[in-house]
Amino acid sequence: MLFLCYPRCSTCKKAQKWLDENQVAYTYRDIKEDHPTLEELKAWHAASGLPLKKFFNTSGQLYRSMELSKKLPTMPEEEQFALLASDGLLVKRPLAVLDGKVLVGFKEADWANALK
Repeated sequence: MLFLCYPRCSTCKKAQKWLDENQVAYTYRDIKEDHPTLEELKAWHAASGLPLKKFFNTSGQLYRSMELSKKLPTMPEEEQFALLASDGLLVKRPLAVLDGKVLVGFKEADWANALK
């Protein structure tokens, strides 16, 4: 499993602790230093089954300063992908990439079910 997170994010720390406590093997990737590529984001979006807007970190300072809540509804999907690929802090975290599944954000029950 690939685990993408931001080291200073409390939700990411909680998810990482949960993974460690449940002895889940993962490859750690700092989403800010090694942000997802456009190709990765497109593949993960397709695998997730979620609307693209769920991939945005809506509580982040960058999201708010760019006023993306106003811009995203009319922004073409290709532009949204390019924006997400431009800065890892725009991407909702943590992200867990498993075989054929992608988990966005951390909800313990969802992660537990996905890892069965």
